[in-house]
Amino acid sequence: MTPTSPATRGPCSSGVSRVEVREPATPVPPGRDPAAPADLSALPTGLLPVGHIFQPLLADPRWPHFSAAYRYYFGDRDLQHVGAVSFGETIPIFRGGGLRTSQWEAGIQAGVFAVFQMDQPSKDLFNADYFAALYGAWRSGPVSTMGRLFHQSSHLGDEFLLRSRIERVNLTYESVDLKVSYDLPWGFRAYGGGGYLFDQEPDLLPWSVQGGVEFRSPWTVASGHIRPVAALDLQSREQNGWNVDVSLRGGIQFENVRVLDRNLQLLVEYFHGNSPDGQFFKRRVEYLGLGAHFHF
Repeated sequence: MTPTSPATRGPCSSGVSRVEVREPATPVPPGRDPAAPADLSALPTGLLPVGHIFQPLLADPRWPHFSAAYRYYFGDRDLQHVGAVSFGETIPIFRGGGLRTSQWEAGIQAGVFAVFQMDQPSKDLFNADYFAALYGAWRSGPVSTMGRLFHQSSHLGDEFLLRSRIERVNLTYESVDLKVSYDLPWGFRAYGGGGYLFDQEPDLLPWSVQGGVEFRSPWTVASGHIRPVAALDLQSREQNGWNVDVSLRGGIQFENVRVLDRNLQLLVEYFHGNSPDGQFFKRRVEYLGLGAHFHF
């Protein structure tokens, strides 16, 4: 309650002339991103809504988003100094409300993932993978899920193909997968799921599993401009004898640098496992890199 001071009262004014009611600031619960909506109802519904119900998997090598990275490969016969880029997006087409505070959305994903041999005179394209998906997502409180039906195909670079005379494999397949995510306290998140291939060429064994954990710090540094982030993604495929592919990424997110409502992240990355690059899925690779990533 704020009374008007005597100096501001008119000759006919007396007593209280104005009342202001101010709500106390609501503290951010531990583990919640201060930039996130206070509750799920804050996400708009309808056609082409903003925001996303299922958050991106930061360390998944095949999550569609925009990125550019330098990678150094250890002991690979074709790759050493590599430039890796991705172009992709998750686009919600429609979002609606469910029971209680739950929401659902349907949309599309698309992406291109390409690697270039930077130590070749013409910086040759080594491999490019093309990805397109229809997805559905649902969220209630800390639990979110995403199911996808997607296509992926692989294409070798012309210069690499002419120089190496490698036998080309026409790798293409459709797949369905389902992931479940749970938001934990103090900025942590755990997820897991699996997938099944069909209409695949060559004849690949179909099953795969995936899991991981992420950390998006609820605290910032540098006067709120920088947020630490880290992620571990583990994948295993029947085709590769259930060998585990390990992807680690960690670094910083710039809170004051946003492009098309996306945060810029500068991440160190490490990968050890079967190559995610197209027809080289049987090849074990290991690399260390540094990349710039735009994530929502």
